[in-house]
Formats: sequence, C-alpha cells, structure tokens
Amino acid sequence: MKFYLFLITCLVAGQAAAVISVQDDAGNTVVLPRAAQRIVTLAPHTTELVFAAGGGDRIVGTVGYSDYPPAARDIARVGDHRQIDLERIIALKPDLLIVWLHGNSERQLEHIRKLNIPFYYSEPHKLDDIPRAVLRIGQMMGTESQALQSATELRRQLAKLSEQYRNRPPVRVFYQVWGRPLYTLNGEHILSDVIRLCGGENIFAKLSVTAPAVSTEAVLMENPEVIITGGRKDRTKAGLEIWDAYASMPAVQRGNLFSIDGDLLNRAGPRLIAGAAAVCEKLEQARSRRSEQR
Repeated sequence: MKFYLFLITCLVAGQAAAVISVQDDAGNTVVLPRAAQRIVTLAPHTTELVFAAGGGDRIVGTVGYSDYPPAARDIARVGDHRQIDLERIIALKPDLLIVWLHGNSERQLEHIRKLNIPFYYSEPHKLDDIPRAVLRIGQMMGTESQALQSATELRRQLAKLSEQYRNRPPVRVFYQVWGRPLYTLNGEHILSDVIRLCGGENIFAKLSVTAPAVSTEAVLMENPEVIITGGRKDRTKAGLEIWDAYASMPAVQRGNLFSIDGDLLNRAGPRLIAGAAAVCEKLEQARSRRSEQR
C-alpha cells in the first residue's frame, strides 16, 4: 500500500513539474500543461524569436512578411497584422499563440481567446527584453539549451555595443517612421532604446503617444543632426527626400539622412540588435562630419 501511495505521489509530482509558467510582455502569466508543439506566430518578429529559441520547426502557421530565416517562408499563412483567418488558425490546432501586443487586431484575438488557446503577448520595450523573450519562449517549448545559447550571444553583442558607444558625444536624432504624413516614435518605443545605446537623443522622446504624428515645423524647431528611417537603401524611396528643401538643418547640411534596412529596425526580434549596430555606425559617421564643418 505504501508503495502505491509513493508511486501516485511521484506521478502527481511529475505532472506538476511538467506545467510551464512564464510571464509575457503584458505582465500576464502564461501557463502551459506541457511544452508547446504547435505554435502560431502572429507577427514577423515573433517568428524570428521562436526560431532563435530553437523551435522554428514547431511553427505551424504565421502571417505575411514572416520571411526570416528563409525556412519561415515555407510556413502556412493565416493572414497578416490587419486580418487573421480564424478558421485557418482553428484548423491548425495550435497549443500556443505568440501575438504582437499592439500589432494584431484585438477584436479578432478576442474570438480566438474564447477557444482557450494560450496567448503569449510579445512587445519588447528595451533591447534587453529581446534575449529575455528568447529564453521565455525556449522555456515554453522545452528548448532551453538552444534558447540560452542564442540569448547569451545576443547579450554579448549588446554588451559590446554598450561598451563601444557609452561615452560617445550625444547626437540629436529624428527617427522617421513615415514621411507622408510624418510619424515618429517616443521614448517608450524600443527604437528609442536603440538610439540611446548609440549615444543618441531622440528629439521627440518626451511625447506621450508611442507613435505620434509631428509637423515639419516641429522637426525644424528641434533641429536634428541626424534623421534615420527604416526602409530601402535608396533614399528617395525611403521618404527622406522631403528634407532636401531644408538645407540649413544640420542633418541635411552634413548629409546625415540615413536609411537602414527596415527589416532590421521595424521588427523587435533578434535582428534588431544588428539594426542597432547599423544605427550606431551612422551616428558615429555623423560625429566624424562635425570636424569636417570646422
């Protein structure tokens, strides 16, 4: 009898140990009865996070523009950030959804939530949140070893950038999300953390709205030394040509209008750290041009 009681106790303990509990970026506790095997990612950056954590082969559905790494291009599509095919998601029978907190339709997600599919909300606000997300996602999949390896490398890259640029002279930066109408990002967005890492100052960091519309006049009043946008390398297509008419602004006068690969800047996944390195290089280039103006 004692043996059976002992066996039952071990089984119960084993089941309890199998339960996985992590906190997502919305502060919610996500509880899984076992490691996730069938995952749907509803944003390109969440797809990249899952691959970095060692679970790319567990993604059964994703959304448009989830094209990195190349293996992601072969995953079935369930819509995009504006429109999700609910029936397709249900048919895929996922045991975990990884969702962009402010990038997916809350109305549609509410319908999925009623199906009791676990949600992990992803919205990194700091660069340090990216390796942390890799570790959490690895924990949900039971791929902690590979997730730790990826997170350690990402943290190494961040530490190197921090050491290299922490004491560099400040550079006033305008980050242009879109040209017509003109949008930027405030200090709460992860791109501001990128700018800070590089020794830059986001000229609109104090605005209360995360992605506010600003006027041309407001930008001119702030007189930025650098303007950066995430787009194609062709500056005209990136929308920076709107500033050519303002030759007296330091960013224009010194040729500091920079377009960086949008996939590196617009996705809060592992490649954003490579994007940060590119931003740091551009700010250092702007610093070097100060002496050329003397």
